[in-house]
Amino acid sequence: MGAGPAIVSKNDSYAGLIDTSRPWWKNGRLMALNGWILLLLITSSTNGYDGSMMNGLQSLTQWENDFNNPTGQMLGLLNAIQNIGCLCAYPFSPYVTDGLGRRFAILMGAIIMLIATALQSASNSVNMFIGARFLIGFGLTFAASAAPLLISEIAYPSQRGQVTSMYNSMWYLGSIIAAWTTFGSFTIPTSWAWRIPSILQGLPSVLQVGLIWFVPESPRWLVSKGRDAQALKVLAYYHANGKQDDPLVEYEFSEIKTAIELDREVSANVGWLSLVKTPGNRRRMRIIVALAFFSQWSGNGLVSYYLKRVCDSVGITDPTIQLLINGVLNIFNFFVAIFAGLLCDRVGRRRLFITSTIGMTVFWVIQTICLALYSEHGGAAMGRSVIAMIFLYYAFYDIAFTPLIVSYSVEILPFAIRAKGFVVFNFMVSLSVIFNQYVNPIALEALGWKYYLVYACWLFVEAIFVFFFVVETKNKTLEETAVLFDGPEAAEKISHEGMEAVDITNTGADSESKSFRSDEKHTDVVEVEGKMSSSSGSDTVRGSNRSMEK
Repeated sequence: MGAGPAIVSKNDSYAGLIDTSRPWWKNGRLMALNGWILLLLITSSTNGYDGSMMNGLQSLTQWENDFNNPTGQMLGLLNAIQNIGCLCAYPFSPYVTDGLGRRFAILMGAIIMLIATALQSASNSVNMFIGARFLIGFGLTFAASAAPLLISEIAYPSQRGQVTSMYNSMWYLGSIIAAWTTFGSFTIPTSWAWRIPSILQGLPSVLQVGLIWFVPESPRWLVSKGRDAQALKVLAYYHANGKQDDPLVEYEFSEIKTAIELDREVSANVGWLSLVKTPGNRRRMRIIVALAFFSQWSGNGLVSYYLKRVCDSVGITDPTIQLLINGVLNIFNFFVAIFAGLLCDRVGRRRLFITSTIGMTVFWVIQTICLALYSEHGGAAMGRSVIAMIFLYYAFYDIAFTPLIVSYSVEILPFAIRAKGFVVFNFMVSLSVIFNQYVNPIALEALGWKYYLVYACWLFVEAIFVFFFVVETKNKTLEETAVLFDGPEAAEKISHEGMEAVDITNTGADSESKSFRSDEKHTDVVEVEGKMSSSSGSDTVRGSNRSMEK
């Protein structure tokens, strides 16, 4: 999957333009690009860290003592306040992401989260802790709204599906670190038992504040702002070793320009109503809103934030054992999600979603039966069976709802409404999480195992929806995927423009006729000591060094 010269074949997609003569890890610039993508992926780790940390803190007597043993509504508020902070930032995040750029939004969010983490770690009252968690959620919205968009818009075409699927899977990396940090700090007798895990929550933000300056800006965002020359340089530098006349680069650049121009023709002034104005957009939003709720209302919220309560309900009350289960479960989830994400282009999104919902339904029902039997008859063996069913249930949850909900939502949205549509997705996720965090502890106390029957019925509804409405998007460019919902004419226009650009290259037309800009010629990529220079200062493509291959 290298990014070197390609042999062009007469087909209808970019596949024939990709050089397969050497693996991607032997291409220095593609390695650098994937390194910057990794920096963006850890945005999700901050969110995963938070959920697992709060799970672990509930098993720390030091934390419970410092905050007066929170239960019921107070415990629900402590968990939900981060998502309430997210809700408050959603009205602003798309304007920052679209107006000032993907990188600026990530930087802004990381700075806010750093400040919030410092306040949380220094908390000496429950109100201060709650306020800091609100601020963490507020900052996270800006970073988490922009990072998946930037990943999908700069990724190498043949890797886009896999690396974007990694975004939500990295939730578990943060969760693993938090779970084992709280497990390790459990023996500290002072408040540092919970302050140390809180401090470590700011580590991803520290890395992003220091390194975001070197990450390339989205070529699609640059084109939308009329900065075509910079967009072309980004594509050429990272996807074709600086060759602006590479067939793959010309295909991508032409597709991007055509797609953005098409979006402008459809809606000159893109507002929130654009999300539901056309039949295609309504189909998109129906899927996105449904997946957002499914991702949190599939029963996973019971374990993600209240594993201690679940363990208590089946007789596993030792804090050490609870923390150990939390740590092992997160490692298990992480590897399953990564494996499933890597299969998204081979197996297909639709098949993974269908398999996931059916598997979750089956093992949730079995888990409910085990809980009912334990409630009636007790027995350590039946309690351990419940834990085993949790692992099997999560294996199927991780097949689709961990790796795909973010990547799938991003890729089915056209550029003009991508930021706003993704904000709607995140808004719905936060709403469903807040509902879960308030309702789950109260419902568990009131109904016990019978509360699991509600999720069993809901999972059946999810399986039906996924079967009838999820559309397959594998092995398509971002532009080709986005127009699947707008009919064959839009898809044909974008694909035709891209292949026409390649045909021009093949016929040996002069450099002026190969230009995809109406008012300016392509400029060469200039490298000085391995770094690209540009007259635009902060928008220069950064991150190249002598170790990168030419």
